[in-house]
Amino acid sequence: MAQKTKPKYKRIAQLKTADDFRNYLEEQNIDLHFDEELLTGDQSPYRESYTLRTSDVIGNRFCILPMEGWDGTTDGKPTEFTKNRWKNFAHSGAKLLWGCEAFAVQEAGRANPNQLVIKPENQKELEGLYDLLITEHEKVHGSSNDLYIGLQLTHSGRFCKPKDHKTFDPKIAYHHPLLDKKFGIPDDYPTITDDELDRLIEDFVKAAVLAKKAGFRFVDIKHCHGYLGHEILSGFHRPGKYGGSFENRTRFLKEIVAGIKAEAPGLNMGVRLSAFDWIPFTKGEDDFGIPANFEKESYPFAFGGDGSGQDVDLTEPFKFVELLEKLGIELLCVTVGSPYYNPHIQRPALFPPSDGYQPPEDPLAGVARQINVTSEIKKAFPNMAIVGSAYSYLQEWLPHVGQYVLRNHMSDFIGLGRMVLSYPELPADVMENMPLKRGKFCRTFSDCTTAPRNGLRSGCYPLDPYYKQTPEFEKLKQFKS
Repeated sequence: MAQKTKPKYKRIAQLKTADDFRNYLEEQNIDLHFDEELLTGDQSPYRESYTLRTSDVIGNRFCILPMEGWDGTTDGKPTEFTKNRWKNFAHSGAKLLWGCEAFAVQEAGRANPNQLVIKPENQKELEGLYDLLITEHEKVHGSSNDLYIGLQLTHSGRFCKPKDHKTFDPKIAYHHPLLDKKFGIPDDYPTITDDELDRLIEDFVKAAVLAKKAGFRFVDIKHCHGYLGHEILSGFHRPGKYGGSFENRTRFLKEIVAGIKAEAPGLNMGVRLSAFDWIPFTKGEDDFGIPANFEKESYPFAFGGDGSGQDVDLTEPFKFVELLEKLGIELLCVTVGSPYYNPHIQRPALFPPSDGYQPPEDPLAGVARQINVTSEIKKAFPNMAIVGSAYSYLQEWLPHVGQYVLRNHMSDFIGLGRMVLSYPELPADVMENMPLKRGKFCRTFSDCTTAPRNGLRSGCYPLDPYYKQTPEFEKLKQFKS
């Protein structure tokens, strides 16, 4: 039998001209479009403001996505590393800050032992972070009147690691035959009960009250990346009032929203949603990702999946967004999948983290898939304020693709995650028509993921001098080798 040829993908840096980029997309049959020339001044769609139904004005179309830094204290307070990252977000020029960070609503719900926790004991520090964003933004960009800042509220569910970076202490919504095996969860492990979810809803509401008191304009009720809110959406076979029917699987969200409206009136809300999910992938013999072996005819654990485990059906995600509109929620941030079990569809990268696999498709295909799914949602729900994800992999071509997306109303905001760890001022440079700093582009080396997978702070170790000069940089190199 002939040996299978390993796929070879061109690096973005090799695609130096518009013809290079266009021809490569056509060669790979990737449905991704871009503008060859960037518009300047007031003609740039990036510089357009956006007015929410609440009459709040967001000053431009760049959004900073929430990222966990693994750099808080063990009691959930920010450190100087946390503040440094938040300063960069404030300096970026983006006018929509979607949380900056995922805050756990209870200690046991942390994804790592250094995740920030929102609780009364940390209120002073929470208020300090909000004030830091305002002050630093005003230093660089003048007025903060059109700066709109939210806070992401989360419980990590199946991926809780509150004690140390190696030990899972999960709260699972249901037993998943593939994920249980992958993460060592025994068959008799208890699932989170309806009573526990009732109490957790109260924690989300209490957290929202604290966020409002600190000054945040909205909270994100996180429903993505395999964490608890997202897993509940795929609890098709879970018994009780939080599982089974669509009505039941969205009860968790609805109860949180009702509680926030009652206890924190005037606080806006948003949802970051994994709009579809796929089967877990694993490393094959040639190191490239392959779908996990699932012997049954249909894969029944993917919200937004078509049953095959590797394709999309937006029927239920559309119902979910329709529900958001009925609940009065306008802000929606679209992402997909999970970094824990199918990272190539969620954060496309040429270089996987240390515990990952080589991408089984050109990462540009993953970028295009997310952009096009987001576009379908925007087309179906034109009154929603929608943030798109997965742009960092585009590197030099990010502004060109983002401009096409905005001009064609495929999304309202271009969301940036990894890119602003290495190049925080990218939004400002694009909007001011400044020459882009190629040496600062995120090249998706995945060190910002490999580091926390090994108990280190998350940051751009290859390109950010702030991290390069730390002892963790040498440790990271040892882990990678």
